[in-house]
Amino acid sequence: MTTPLEQYNDLAQAIGVSDLYFKREDLSPYGSHKGRSIPVMIEIYRNKGESRFAISSSGNAALAAAIHVQKINNEKIEQGMHSASGEGIDDSLLQLDIFVGNHVAEHKYQKLLAYADNYIRILKKERPLQALTQAMNDGMRSLRQSTDNLALKGYESLAEELSQTENLGAIFIGTSSGTTAQALATYFLNNSSSKIPQIHIVQTSSCHPLSDGLNSYDGPDEPSVADAITDITAYRKNDLIPLIQKTGGYGWFATNEDIETARILVEKHAGLNISTNSALSVAGVMQAVYAGHKIEGSVVCLICGE
Repeated sequence: MTTPLEQYNDLAQAIGVSDLYFKREDLSPYGSHKGRSIPVMIEIYRNKGESRFAISSSGNAALAAAIHVQKINNEKIEQGMHSASGEGIDDSLLQLDIFVGNHVAEHKYQKLLAYADNYIRILKKERPLQALTQAMNDGMRSLRQSTDNLALKGYESLAEELSQTENLGAIFIGTSSGTTAQALATYFLNNSSSKIPQIHIVQTSSCHPLSDGLNSYDGPDEPSVADAITDITAYRKNDLIPLIQKTGGYGWFATNEDIETARILVEKHAGLNISTNSALSVAGVMQAVYAGHKIEGSVVCLICGE
């Protein structure tokens, strides 16, 4: 699975960088960059004999899990690699429970419901993480990326593709748990024989525990329109912050005004209508330019999906 790397010269000039690229993870068959990692986690655990999975998410990770589980189950049915059909659950097929909060955005809930069947359950819960813990106690395998280092492995393919960028100088990533950023920083620090690209994380006005480890936030206290940034526990913070510093990257914050400004600029100069969560990476570049952060080479923004 390879996603396009698109260059936008007019947008680069408007922002104030020499070369600007969008890594279009939103065009992945899985709908986002989470499609790099979630399927890999499922396959690794499948090879270990596991078939019952659970995840607490209403966004990209849950969608990637649902798409992959349904794909695997359909392939097994088409190839006749499942038990004789009948009422009840066929243990030879994968099972997936997706726990979402009671206040999940309706359009995200409906997108997930499109994948619901006897093997993929979309379950509204007052406390989704608590429900995930109970599912784990009942023998289901958690696909939560923030606490499982297997999640890092899937992003190696993204790093390999990004390494082909001409004169790569920096990568900006809208960040929740920090899993993608940790995987990319680790890859480039371990595999680059020459210049290591800066890894920059961008968080929101309502959730910024990782960026707090690199920068100080003094903006408004507001619920963010970038609603995929939700990880307040920051399990990866102690590992991630030193890696970012080694690359010369930084942590940035995007207010709702910053996000909207970035979206308008992208639409005007690139002709794209990107999501609020994808706009975080662009807002981060704008912050870096304004702050005078020195970047030598091309800048890549991760367009992550919805």
